[in-house]
Amino acid sequence: MKKKLVLIGNGMAGVNCIEQILKLDPNRYDITIFGSEPHPNYNRILLSSVLAGDADMNDIVINSWDWYRENNIVLHTGHTVNAIDTVRKVVSTDSGIHASYDELIVATGSLPFMLPLPGANKKGVIAFRDIKDCETMMETAKKYKKAVVIGGGLLGLEAARGLLNLNMEVSVVHNHKILMNRQLDETAGIMLQKELQQQGMKFLFGKNTEKILGKDRVTGVRFTDGSEESADLVVMAVGIKPNVAMAKKSGIEINRGIMINDFMETNIPGVYSVGECAEHRGIAYGLVAPLYEQGAVLAKRLAGLETDGYHGSIVSTKLKVSGVDVFSAGEFWDAHDTRAVRVQDEFGGVYKKVVIREGKVIGAVLFGDISDGSRLFAMIRSGEDVTGKEKEVLLGSGGPVTSGADMIAAMSDDEIICGCNGVSKGTIVGAINEKGCASVNDIKACTKASASCGGCKPLVADVLTYVLGADGVKTVKEGICGCTALSRDEVVEGIREMKLTTSKEVMHVLEWNNPEGCSKCRPALNYYLGMVWPEDHEDERESRFVNERNHANIQKDGTYSVVPRIYGGVTTPQDLKKIAEVAVKYEVPLVKITGGQRIDLLGVKKEDLPSMWSDLDMPSGYAYGKTLRTVKTCVGSTFCRFGTQDSISMGIEMEKRFERLSTPAKVKMAVSGCPRNCAEATIKDFGVVAIDGGWELYAGGNGGTKVRACDLLGKVKTEEEVLEWTGAYLQYYRETGKYNERTAEWLERVGLDNIKAALAKKEDRLALVQRIEHALSLTQDPWKEIVETDKLRTTFENLPVPAAN
Repeated sequence: MKKKLVLIGNGMAGVNCIEQILKLDPNRYDITIFGSEPHPNYNRILLSSVLAGDADMNDIVINSWDWYRENNIVLHTGHTVNAIDTVRKVVSTDSGIHASYDELIVATGSLPFMLPLPGANKKGVIAFRDIKDCETMMETAKKYKKAVVIGGGLLGLEAARGLLNLNMEVSVVHNHKILMNRQLDETAGIMLQKELQQQGMKFLFGKNTEKILGKDRVTGVRFTDGSEESADLVVMAVGIKPNVAMAKKSGIEINRGIMINDFMETNIPGVYSVGECAEHRGIAYGLVAPLYEQGAVLAKRLAGLETDGYHGSIVSTKLKVSGVDVFSAGEFWDAHDTRAVRVQDEFGGVYKKVVIREGKVIGAVLFGDISDGSRLFAMIRSGEDVTGKEKEVLLGSGGPVTSGADMIAAMSDDEIICGCNGVSKGTIVGAINEKGCASVNDIKACTKASASCGGCKPLVADVLTYVLGADGVKTVKEGICGCTALSRDEVVEGIREMKLTTSKEVMHVLEWNNPEGCSKCRPALNYYLGMVWPEDHEDERESRFVNERNHANIQKDGTYSVVPRIYGGVTTPQDLKKIAEVAVKYEVPLVKITGGQRIDLLGVKKEDLPSMWSDLDMPSGYAYGKTLRTVKTCVGSTFCRFGTQDSISMGIEMEKRFERLSTPAKVKMAVSGCPRNCAEATIKDFGVVAIDGGWELYAGGNGGTKVRACDLLGKVKTEEEVLEWTGAYLQYYRETGKYNERTAEWLERVGLDNIKAALAKKEDRLALVQRIEHALSLTQDPWKEIVETDKLRTTFENLPVPAAN
């Protein structure tokens, strides 16, 4: 007869332990899990990605509802256990559910530490701990503008970056002079501060908060030095404390956390604890890797296997905030008995420091380039002697001190490779030997290693090479994203052949690994469906990026940039007056002439976008979209003494003909009135240069970070032929380009000769033109959509509230 195993807490540490028990002895227990939140097990580490808009709830779920059912686990979500009868061996919840147990795991995690300040109970004062906090921040950002984050540590900075992405002004209050002072030394902390300030974050250092201001809702904070900072939202990210009240009430021994021995046992027989609520040898860990190491020991214990027990952890920290990479591990502060190797490049934004004591690497700090993080962390844990090779640890000597294979060989099977999902070396080796995994993608699908942040992919690859040898590692065909192995062409073919019209249908019929898709494939599918079925596919706005949803470009300070259409760079006094009046009305901080011959209104508040577009009453310049941005022109024969053709009229006609066109990536065009090429037509996606008696057509240029000069596509004589070739070229790009692939990359992939062949016959060009004109006939200017949506929202908000029955 099976024993009854109850887990209190549906979080990462506890459920990971259950996963390992199921692998070791799947038929040993009837398992019941209680979770206070109404969700399946999800990855708390990725909450900052949800807040930043890079993921949603579905993206961060670790174990789906189906996983619980498939493993015959009884799951009670939204129920909080409030009592344990350790004599009768029964747990009880606040909703009256009772469950008996033979073995009990307490994994109640931690609670955010809320500063006991006057006014801390006001509306708008929250922590950053769970998905509910993320939802509160996102809802608040729709109505309010100013946020204060108390705490300049790892969690506080991730919350602050997410709030910036939600268009809020953010000030970070920190009582120390260095950001992340527990994880970074002074040099790295200052570099991080400068980078985040450039992104729009403001910092108040050396401040201690005295009081939360406001009546019912927060309006600001006051500091002990008498200064104040206004705020519509206050996020406390000053630390966590083990959630132990229920355990203490039930007679389980408590210090700071639940006291456990090396086998995760409490003072009560049959009651164990893992995770942030547990205290081992005086330490309560708040990072995920140690909690998974604890879970691995407990899983063996409960499966009846021998284990040496848990002896504590060396921890590492990794932060990624909007392109800023930071890593630290071990003892990284300078001391009288340590020496360090440092590399600093302020121009490149890179800093590396390795601390050595008695010939062993004991700590490291990396900023900007953290590629050495896994290698250095492994050296810290292994205690490898580097005497005489200290500089080589960081600077190298034609090769790393420790090869990937040597580093993996030195690891024990219990050591964690993937910190996000708690996957050990032994689990990955088992997947390779027992399940035939031969690629990183195989390992990801089988064990979840590298499935979250992806930072452990190099280590996973090293394990594969260590076990299989370089020749045994399989090179896997990459799909459009990690959700599928299907290429762009295979996806489009499936859409056409099976008449699929929604992203959900595509994911289901084409057997996506992740039935909800991801932030990479959802916008791509939305584009492919619209390209194949312009009439039958309804644009899925939720799949578009924030700029496209708001029809404006978000700036680093959270405001927006509005760019009306100015055809060919030619405007009128009436339009200029309209733009000026709008700029004054909405107090636009900066009005700028762009490189694409348009006028950019910078610093616009999100809430002003609908009424501002309505007041402008001008087409959008699509400065934010994957579409035709601009057609740059010179004055051509209209005014210039060198001009051979009317480039202004040609450019305006092209822009009016193809505006609002949805394309795989942004498209820029230009028309020059003579070979002097003042409009820079030969570094655009499509360029037209006037010559005596005709026009030269150029394709596949790029003037960005990777400059590419155009290739000559052909020569034509008339303006009608220019428009015909332009339309055919753009449609061929639409139909064969990968989502997010600029024409420069597309042309090199497809080949100029193949493009020329596809456009060579007039009947083929006209067919392509017919399809592009049909697609354009179904579009409308996007600003009308945002204005209409805002009017609809306002109408509903102003409806009278029904009287109570």
